[in-house]
Amino acid sequence: MLSVNDAFALTQQYPLPLAAETVSLTEAGGRVLREAIRADRDFPPFDRVAMDGIAIRFADYQSGQRTFRIAGQQRAGQPPLTLEPSAQSAETGLCLEAMTGAMLPIGTDTVIRYEDLSLADGLATITIDDVQRGQHVHARATDRRANDELLPAGTRLGPTELAVAASVGAATLQVTALPRIALVSTGDELVDVADAPLPYQIRRSNTYMLRAALASFGITATLHHIIDDEQVLQDQLARLLDQNEVLILSGGVSAGKADFVPAVLTRLGVQKQFHKIEQRPGKPLWFGTMNAGQPGLARTVFALPGNPVSTILCAYRYVLPYLRTSLGLPPEPARYAQLARPFTFAPAITYFLPVRLASEPDGRLLAHPLPGSGSADFANLMEARAFMELPADRSEFSAGEAFRIWSTL
Repeated sequence: MLSVNDAFALTQQYPLPLAAETVSLTEAGGRVLREAIRADRDFPPFDRVAMDGIAIRFADYQSGQRTFRIAGQQRAGQPPLTLEPSAQSAETGLCLEAMTGAMLPIGTDTVIRYEDLSLADGLATITIDDVQRGQHVHARATDRRANDELLPAGTRLGPTELAVAASVGAATLQVTALPRIALVSTGDELVDVADAPLPYQIRRSNTYMLRAALASFGITATLHHIIDDEQVLQDQLARLLDQNEVLILSGGVSAGKADFVPAVLTRLGVQKQFHKIEQRPGKPLWFGTMNAGQPGLARTVFALPGNPVSTILCAYRYVLPYLRTSLGLPPEPARYAQLARPFTFAPAITYFLPVRLASEPDGRLLAHPLPGSGSADFANLMEARAFMELPADRSEFSAGEAFRIWSTL
């Protein structure tokens, strides 16, 4: 039986070789870039006015001029005006009104905010004592130069990244194709969510939970249910393996008489990489691959324990990180929290403790252990917002100790 770290490392050795595809900018939210986005021109592309006010020649201010006659107005989106030098020395104090985002008028180099001026009768008088050359001017190419890399390949496209792509005219983007994923529940005891269960039945819920978790990657997985019949299971899984890159099953992986999943997957040619991990909950997790590394043919199967707490823990600890790697994303930064009270767990295996998180005014993130009834305690998940990973080499954990958490938000 593998340790948690060894099992996780093994899943990371078999990322899916996903293809690239081109999508429109409007459909690229949440997707992962496959090619770098570069600046098509300098950023900003011109000397840009950064505050509403007047644009002046700093030399005029330096020579003692404090009152300027307004000779025109420069607005954003207009070609640049020119502040022509005057032939009369008494008229050196000329300025142009300039709006935020406008090109800096030709012949000027400094902007004075309206808040630092007194305006009357077409004249603008500076009311502050300290003016610096170039102030309130966003100089051309100070952010990026033409052809600078703005977004590297492997970037996940959020709102800011989409805005950057739009700013360089990237109407289409090359991104990693999303894997086709089938979510499969197994078991005769499960009925459809719309059905009224008999006393010995329960409604299917795990696949809905998994589908919502996958939606964070923009993946819309299909939902399926297969009864506890070995031949039916084999026929249906063969069809789903043909149509999908990833199968995520829930149930049928323990040691019961009707737990056919591991044997059926092996007969279908899925190579078992491991079955069972030294952890609680989620010990019976099964992971296998088919045609590993072959574009278009590679298949990955996670067969999760059917108990709800086990299912969601294994999804966040193993499945979602696996998909991040396959999509070309870096691992999520590790998060830690402090135990709010002491906790004891006797068996020498890794324990994932359901916790409620609370952010304290002093900056601490506290994890409050939640009492539960084991891995079938679905209702307990409503309060749990994370699992705290408690190491296998000890059984007593003190209040204030920090351990890694896996958020389910």
